[in-house]
Amino acid sequence: MTHPPTGTAAPPAPARPTAWAEGLDRLRAGSATEPGRLRIIGALLAVLVAAFGGVTAWQTSEREAAADDVVRRSQPLSADAASIHRSLADADTSAAAGFLAGGQWPPEVRERYERDIDTASALLVKAAANSEGSGSARRRIATLNEELPVYTGLVEQARANNRQGLPLGGAYLRYANERMRTRLLPAARALYEAETARLEADYTAATAWPWAALGTGAAALGALGWAQRREFLRTNRVFSQGLLAATGATAVVLLWLAAGHALAAAGLHESRDSGARSLQVLNEARTGSLQARGDESLTLVARGAVLTPDGRDFYETGYRARMAELAGRGTGAAARGSLLDRAQRLADDAAGRDPVRKAAAEVRVWQRRHAEARKTDEGGAYEDAVQRVIGGGDTTGASFDRVDAALASAVAHEQREFRRAADSGRGAFTGLPAGAAVLALLGAAAALLGIGRRLSEYR
Repeated sequence: MTHPPTGTAAPPAPARPTAWAEGLDRLRAGSATEPGRLRIIGALLAVLVAAFGGVTAWQTSEREAAADDVVRRSQPLSADAASIHRSLADADTSAAAGFLAGGQWPPEVRERYERDIDTASALLVKAAANSEGSGSARRRIATLNEELPVYTGLVEQARANNRQGLPLGGAYLRYANERMRTRLLPAARALYEAETARLEADYTAATAWPWAALGTGAAALGALGWAQRREFLRTNRVFSQGLLAATGATAVVLLWLAAGHALAAAGLHESRDSGARSLQVLNEARTGSLQARGDESLTLVARGAVLTPDGRDFYETGYRARMAELAGRGTGAAARGSLLDRAQRLADDAAGRDPVRKAAAEVRVWQRRHAEARKTDEGGAYEDAVQRVIGGGDTTGASFDRVDAALASAVAHEQREFRRAADSGRGAFTGLPAGAAVLALLGAAAALLGIGRRLSEYR
């Protein structure tokens, strides 16, 4: 006969459910009764409305910051980069004009050259202080800081030799122009393009629709509507003051969000289309006219010593190419697709178009006077040709000055148009992040109070 074993272990105790499982069990148990279901509905409504406010505050704060960057950082930096590019081109133009004038530069030419160099140097310091996060911009700034002293040194060598009547001065000036053309101006243009790309990125961030906030708001409104319909079907009560207040607060935030963003985007798009893009084209036109003027002067300085691979005068070829980009071929209005034609089309009012038309008309005068100066030079009257370029009266220099003044006037107008539209767009975000958060919290509290009043009937 066998006996049962002694000392056997007791059967294992059942495993304790996890906190998550216990929570689900309680939720299921609570949802089996109407009070439990109401508590769940109230909690979900409050969370959804509060989440709507939080997402709205987050997304609108980001867009408000991007819009502020457009006005206060990226567009001014883009304008500064354009000024660096233009100042360098103008300095090179002034150096060539001063050299043509003889051994001693005219005081106004010397002052203009020094002012351009000082302006470029100061703006490079400013750009370096604000180029954080942009490796491309920092590299271009470093190149410009390295090359600018080399360029000014070559110009001073050219001036010193020219004062002594040595032909080596022309060689130094051509070498300075080559460094400007091949190193400084490309680096300045690349810096301008990098800052313009940052401006476009800020525009994109500021005008992107806040889909997450809009979607959360629509979901919150739908949930509140469903909860009120459910209460009506169960109790035949038309209104719940708490839920109605929550619905009103949510609707106000949603409408404010949609309308505010639409107004902000409209203002920012206007500032980009009617301001920033016009400024980009006008800055290109101003720099192109400066380079054309420099090439015109260097044509006389070099006197055919620098040729293109096909045997044409290098600087005269450069002048013609710049003028074609500026106003196109022909003798009348700016040709379609040229910089001045594009600037006219981008200007949205007469105050913006009229200076550009004036510049285009003066470009044609400049071209006629240039042709006369070239004919004079080719006829052997070099000194007369120089006077037609840098002398007083009806010279190509006078035409260039009028072109530059007209374009400067157009730039100033478009800068004002940009700031007006951008400020309007940025202002549409004012108060929206904080207002959305406050209204959403009030709406969440109202939803809880509305459900709580219904729950009190079960006590």
